[in-house]
Amino acid sequence: MSARRPEITLLYRDDDVVVAAKPSGLLVHRGWGDDEVVAMTLVRDLVGRHVHPVHRLDRATSGALVFALHPEAARALSAAWEAGAVAKRYVALVRGLAPERGVVDHPVPRAEGGPRVPAVTWFRRLVALDGPYSVVEAEPKTGRLHQIRRHMKHLSHPLIGDVNYGKGDHNRLFRERWGLHRLALHASAIALPHPRTGARLAVSAPPPADLSEPFDRLGVPAFVWDAEPWFDGLGTRGIGVAEANGGEGGLGRLASEPPER
Repeated sequence: MSARRPEITLLYRDDDVVVAAKPSGLLVHRGWGDDEVVAMTLVRDLVGRHVHPVHRLDRATSGALVFALHPEAARALSAAWEAGAVAKRYVALVRGLAPERGVVDHPVPRAEGGPRVPAVTWFRRLVALDGPYSVVEAEPKTGRLHQIRRHMKHLSHPLIGDVNYGKGDHNRLFRERWGLHRLALHASAIALPHPRTGARLAVSAPPPADLSEPFDRLGVPAFVWDAEPWFDGLGTRGIGVAEANGGEGGLGRLASEPPER
């Protein structure tokens, strides 16, 4: 009996870009493994045309995943990422009582076994749970391999369900008591300049059941999934918008300090 084919849904689509809700356990494309089914081919089949990946999500992470629908859009989106004009919001469950907010500025490898490169993550605690454990909102300012996972481990607050950087006894506890069988990390929202118009495209990704249901059993309030306050905060920082003239330096840079919200 063959394994059930993973399912993927579309959160947004127009003539230039598509945003999909990637489930946990699914690779983005075959260049990162030998999986027969990957997010890129599932999205291609849904839209009926070739798609271009412009960023990555770890296999174990769920959430908003962006593809370009033609080479020109792919170039514009890649330029936006390079310019720091894309913002991403993640929700994570971590061990311990995390600080109320902070910035992790700690180099991590760009690729497995590679040299360390600068990496910065903003975070704030959303909920404190008995244990103690914490639900945090994380906003990576750079896109390094396992960046949020490595940075929270650096703070001694590793993610629950993380088999690489976490603790097996905590992971087992959450599997057995609350039914959490995956990495507790979800890319809940993304904001970027549209590749054609430069206007801000803001897309949120509802949590999948394999994460939202354990969170419900833990008593985590539903507001942690609400990205609207985060989107509102981006508006004051000029994030996810390209200048109308499209000239050199037109893509806004990210601020260097965490916002107060």
